[in-house]
Amino acid sequence: MFIDRARIQIKAGDGGHGMSSFRREKFVPKGGPSGGDGGRGASVVLKVDPNMNTLIDFRYKRKFVGKNGDNGGTKNCYGQNAEPLVIKVPAGTVVKDAETGEVLADLTEIDEEAVLAHGGRGGRGNAKFVNSVNRAPTFAEMGEPGEERVLQLELKLLADVGLVGYPSVGKSSIISMVSAARPEIAAYHFTTLVPVLGVVSLGEGHSFVMADIPGLIEGAHEGVGLGHDFLRHVERTKIILHVIDVSGIEGRDPIEDYHRINKELRLYNERLAKRPQIIAANKMDIPEAKENYEKLKAFANEQGIEIFPVSAATNEGLKPLIERVSQMLDEYVEEPEAIEEVKVYQAKPDDEITISRDEAGDFVVKGKYIEKLVAMTNFENDEALQRFQYIWRVKGIEDMLKAHGVKEGDTVHIGTMEFDYKE
Repeated sequence: MFIDRARIQIKAGDGGHGMSSFRREKFVPKGGPSGGDGGRGASVVLKVDPNMNTLIDFRYKRKFVGKNGDNGGTKNCYGQNAEPLVIKVPAGTVVKDAETGEVLADLTEIDEEAVLAHGGRGGRGNAKFVNSVNRAPTFAEMGEPGEERVLQLELKLLADVGLVGYPSVGKSSIISMVSAARPEIAAYHFTTLVPVLGVVSLGEGHSFVMADIPGLIEGAHEGVGLGHDFLRHVERTKIILHVIDVSGIEGRDPIEDYHRINKELRLYNERLAKRPQIIAANKMDIPEAKENYEKLKAFANEQGIEIFPVSAATNEGLKPLIERVSQMLDEYVEEPEAIEEVKVYQAKPDDEITISRDEAGDFVVKGKYIEKLVAMTNFENDEALQRFQYIWRVKGIEDMLKAHGVKEGDTVHIGTMEFDYKE
């Protein structure tokens, strides 16, 4: 089964907790804190696997959770870091943030990797908090929570040549004649419901990958027919082989077919309209095809487009067509990347803090640093609580809350923590 879209949830591992302990060896004067740091949690990594060609695995498993780092030990022993969680994907996978639609990674090379969720940092043990004022701290940090996000995976086939055209023009017949691919072929529209890949070989050292893209119709760029489901698979092809039925047995005009399909390609992605094209005038074995072919040939010559008369049913004309395609691929020059407007954003520092009110009227304190501090503080330890209150005052959060009108008894939220404000 061909699956080219999937939605998954990933959660990196949490960092291990720091240890609070003291040395008690008989001959060690004054002992002292000896709690080790926790280990880092497992990051979630997507890696290209050459043995995969579909996203079907994600139809059955959609949640991936990395292991947590080990907790710190006594005698300054550090907790072990967790091994990264590697998720295998096929080449050509585009990874997007499901909430924002932002493209996070485009994985096209074998063994290419992308870290999509970073594991949490391990909490520091009490040995790290020794200073001239507090020589024997009893508190340690808890592990930092790992990142969590929902991803949208989209597969765009990596093919050198893409066959496009209306349904039932003979794309599947052509790919079955020139490669070992065996798509379903029948006398009705939309017989091919999924893209089909085939390797075309022209002798030792000369081969290329051809993709049979399911039939397009007018409005495909808006999702009509199979529309968006498969138009994206054309994006990575180097050459477009435009298959046109010149027999006219379905009452369509070949030149109109050419214009309509190219319009759909252009409306979907402007760059597709500039991709090198060859017209394969198919079904030349049908008597009505000759007259239509002459008209289409005259039109193609005016447009400067190469055209080849072929018959997938009889194998006529396919060899010179494939040889020309191979030659064009040898001469192909990679397109320059589209230059997009680059917007420069002012990066927010980690300690930037904002205060707002939710629908219930509660105060919500947001900030990467303060939320991380809350997650890593053990509020059951008096020293840890005192440290949090000290940072709370130094950061000026209480003054900010007062400036926003906080009053005695109001509810304040910071990350997962909720408390009532008191003067």
